[in-house]
Amino acid sequence: MRFVLRRAGFFVLTLWACVTLNFLLPRLMPGNPAIALMAKFHGRLNPVALKAIEVAFGVNTNESLAAQYVSYLHDLATGNLGISLTFFPTPVSVVIRGAILYTLGLVGVTTILAFIIGTLIGIVGAWRRGGWLDSILPPVFVITSAIPYFWVGMLLILVFGIKLNWFPYDFAYDPSLSPSLTLPFIGNVIVHSILPAIAILITSIGGWILTMRNTMITTLAEDYVKMARAKGLSSRRIMFDYAARNAILPNLSGFAMSVGFIVSGAVLVEYVFNYNGLGYLLVQALDSEDYPLMQALFLLITIAVLIAILLADIVTAILDPRTRSAR
Repeated sequence: MRFVLRRAGFFVLTLWACVTLNFLLPRLMPGNPAIALMAKFHGRLNPVALKAIEVAFGVNTNESLAAQYVSYLHDLATGNLGISLTFFPTPVSVVIRGAILYTLGLVGVTTILAFIIGTLIGIVGAWRRGGWLDSILPPVFVITSAIPYFWVGMLLILVFGIKLNWFPYDFAYDPSLSPSLTLPFIGNVIVHSILPAIAILITSIGGWILTMRNTMITTLAEDYVKMARAKGLSSRRIMFDYAARNAILPNLSGFAMSVGFIVSGAVLVEYVFNYNGLGYLLVQALDSEDYPLMQALFLLITIAVLIAILLADIVTAILDPRTRSAR
């Protein structure tokens, strides 16, 4: 319990620091979202309209920085993330809500699959060093992990999208369909996600294989594994309950970071496939200088990473009680 409370306190402190930085950085930059929006109208906004837009964006130049900070915290607590400049006058929360499910479905599922498949291949490859699986799969996937996401994505589009015309390669679903929780629409979304999912899997699975394999080989040389062999325990139990359980601990931290960054989406993959997830949304926000949307996305990514790391610490403490002791 003390370990969980200590980690939770660290989480709250870090979250507060991130929220504060997220508040300060845009306000330390020259200009503000209202001025950026005014530029789209070639400066043809009267002062009254400019003031109204500043209030809509949460920028009140008449208030002190401390008062703006209190208002900002209140807005976050009530879910008010401001108005999007790119999709004006749509609230940022509505824009994010329309994109987050596609990113969680695509990047989330593929990240978890890459971790599971890569970890299992690393475990079996280390257990049977020199076998056909250890000689073929790890080297192949390590090479593919060095290939950029976007290059693999464009290659898949060229071969399976344009040449063979097997899969759609543009947008998250057919534009002729209306988003709904129906089987035809869900099936269409799945078909549209196949190529970007393959691109993410091909380029991310190698890291999990290499890390797990190397850690597993080191763990297999430990005395407690040799003792388990001497006791005559089954190979399956030694491999998973003794060796893999301890070897997977370093991978959990990396997986936590990957899960956290699911929220940001695989930016380049989503951009190449015009997949309307959070990664593509972030690119649009950067191109349009959409400060409220950028602020909300950066904060969302930060919170996701912190929560993932907190959960990974708790799981690590469950698997290895030695990590609970305070240093």
